[in-house]
Amino acid sequence: MEALIPLEYYTTVYYYILLVVCLFMYLSSATVGLENDNNLKNKNILGVAMVIFTIVYIGLRPVSGAYFGDMRTYSDAFERYAAGDMVDVSAAAKDMYFEYFMKACSTVMSQEAFFFVCAAIYVIPLYFVCRKFFRQFWFYGFAMLIFSFSFWSYGTNGIRNGMATSLFLLAISRESRIWTYAIFGLTLMIHKSMLIPIGAFTVASYYTNTRNYLIAWAIAIPVSFALGSALENFFLTLGLFDDSRLQEYLGDEDSVEATFKTGFRWDFLLYSSVGIFCGWYFLVKKKLEDTFYRHLFHTYLIANTFWILVIRANFSNRFAYLSWFMLGLVVIYPFLKNRFFDNQHIIVGRIAFAYYAFTFFMAIYIYS
Repeated sequence: MEALIPLEYYTTVYYYILLVVCLFMYLSSATVGLENDNNLKNKNILGVAMVIFTIVYIGLRPVSGAYFGDMRTYSDAFERYAAGDMVDVSAAAKDMYFEYFMKACSTVMSQEAFFFVCAAIYVIPLYFVCRKFFRQFWFYGFAMLIFSFSFWSYGTNGIRNGMATSLFLLAISRESRIWTYAIFGLTLMIHKSMLIPIGAFTVASYYTNTRNYLIAWAIAIPVSFALGSALENFFLTLGLFDDSRLQEYLGDEDSVEATFKTGFRWDFLLYSSVGIFCGWYFLVKKKLEDTFYRHLFHTYLIANTFWILVIRANFSNRFAYLSWFMLGLVVIYPFLKNRFFDNQHIIVGRIAFAYYAFTFFMAIYIYS
């Protein structure tokens, strides 16, 4: 893979391949019905190909810190474990499962194989989630997840977080709450920041007033804009986050990622509002009765509201990701579970195109 695609073009090639897939979806949506047998057969074949491609392309990427951020840190840790280092118990307490998982892998495989396994853990749960929720329409759900702005970054850079969020989605797709919370526990041991979406999911289990969640989200915007860093300091003083990484994200002004600005992120807020509008439109305006979608939307709202309150923080994108990983499902779920429009396939194609257009523009023209 490294010989075929120069490292400096590796990410760009990925986004252009997805652009081709997105354009195919858009064009086919105008020529054939969503439920057409040939359409579903072709999309199933394309979907399987995309699952395999995504795992292989992410999993076999060259090791690089310059192009894939924290990948170099993971590589160095893996090499230390492979050389015989034991897991630092005090450090492992933060993300216990992942550290022992890396140590175990270092005894039986190369670091290249390790990153491939991580990619598989990142992608395969999404396949099962979409199969569970959307059955024959699963390709559309999977496409929206990999079209998401943050998907590539959390498969190649924030690897632990990406694995944890994919398992979170797998957890909420389980019918048994025992399995759901068992997998939640696993995600916490992979990345402690999962406390935020897990907490949001739990709160949403007991409080179900959509309008009040929407009001709270809207109020959070001027509150965050007015109070700024005071809110970040407030969350730090609460001691809710005993993870040094989370405290660094909030408080260390000298460690800002070069590719992400700080300040009030209106572009990120606009992106987040896509999910807010979809949830409002279907649950409030269209009065959609779907218990799971309501729960998912409320979870997204709570997690996104927390991010808004710390929107000026360093690494704000990492807090945003704790809601964004759900965004593709929040947007596409109603269209694949209900029929609202006569030309629904055309609308799905346009939504997928617009959704990916933001990702493509940001990745190629803003952050490249």
